[in-house]
Amino acid sequence: MKRYTSLNAAIKDIYGEDRKIKERRPVFGGDINEAWALTLDRGETLFMKTNVPSFLENFVAEEEGLAAIRETRTIQVPRVLALGTDRSFSFLLMEYLPPAGQRKDYWERFAEELAAMHQSPVEESFGFSGDNWIGAGKQINRPRDSWIEFFRDCRLQPQITEAETYLDSTDRRKAEYILSHLDKYLIEPARPSLIHGDLWSGNLITGPDGKGWLIDPAVYRGHPEADLAMTELFGGFSSRFYKTYRQISCLEPGYDDRRDLYNLYHLLNHLNLFGRGYLGSVRRILTRYAD
Repeated sequence: MKRYTSLNAAIKDIYGEDRKIKERRPVFGGDINEAWALTLDRGETLFMKTNVPSFLENFVAEEEGLAAIRETRTIQVPRVLALGTDRSFSFLLMEYLPPAGQRKDYWERFAEELAAMHQSPVEESFGFSGDNWIGAGKQINRPRDSWIEFFRDCRLQPQITEAETYLDSTDRRKAEYILSHLDKYLIEPARPSLIHGDLWSGNLITGPDGKGWLIDPAVYRGHPEADLAMTELFGGFSSRFYKTYRQISCLEPGYDDRRDLYNLYHLLNHLNLFGRGYLGSVRRILTRYAD
């Protein structure tokens, strides 16, 4: 996607030379970026994220992730209109999704569409075309032929290394044991699947069609179980979602025993981003799998 050197240039390129922004109002709810609803001079409303200029590569990765999901033709994501920098900030300009009510079969339909995304054909390697971000944390996506190898080298190991200032000698011993024995706990899927990568309730919104739409992806080709596990980490989704997803996806036996190990990655990332408040949860999982 073209990178613009000013917000006004993007607006004029998309909507016409005589067009301009009439109003800009803040939208609240995000943790990392500032968010805005832009109203143009003829009434159109757009959604924009902004951050410091150096954050542009994060927006590029977000656009690539949304594009990868859209290409599966299974589940809706917002359209990205433009991205770039404008002197003191970088921006990601997207379609605006007004508040909407959920259709009656919201959770069943979301489960069906997510399962369809997980079943869509992708390249036969685990990883992605480039590194991206999980929240504000860098996410390594170097391709691997093995899911277990990928999860060890590109997910757990980097986070454990970064968390060394929080982990004591016992924690590090348990972490090393887990890294050395991942094949004891995880299983290789039949093939890679495109997964959202950061699938919690804050990254699922209701679109204008009343269905679930995905936002803020951290996509890569991985195991669908990693997506499902993340949905259960911070409060969980409706039981209707899990019932429908399990009926469609045919999870391998033992998923419940693997779930916390997948979520160790996210808890380590939160520990590294937000501090010691997540250390207890990390230690409980280390102890579960290493003792």
